[in-house]
Amino acid sequence: MSVHSRGVKPSLFSDSDALTKAPPVPKSLAPHAKAEWRRIMPQLVGRRIITKADLAGVENYCTAVGAARTITDTLSAGGLPDLKLGGLQIRYMQTARQLAAEYGLTPTSRARIGTALPDDDDGDNPLAV
Repeated sequence: MSVHSRGVKPSLFSDSDALTKAPPVPKSLAPHAKAEWRRIMPQLVGRRIITKADLAGVENYCTAVGAARTITDTLSAGGLPDLKLGGLQIRYMQTARQLAAEYGLTPTSRARIGTALPDDDDGDNPLAV
């Protein structure tokens, strides 16, 4: 019998090659994207999740978040709403959400990181079988 793991994400865990210091913000990022980089990078480095190989993906995440925020600013500036911008904003937000899950930036993905912690069950649970 084969085991299908389609749709099941592997657990996140600390990496032996993880960065110990946050890299500088890429100069090519837009202002909102730079702000997102500064916000998330200390968390990723602190959890020992991010390596040099992951930096392009994190940069893509920050770019998507920055683009969605820029569109939000444009739409909230007034005037008639542009439906094409709204659709583009939704796609950027979906991309950012998917990339956030890859790097442990969502509650669910952070919980997967926590599953690797040792179980300190001392046997005092009366409901345990």
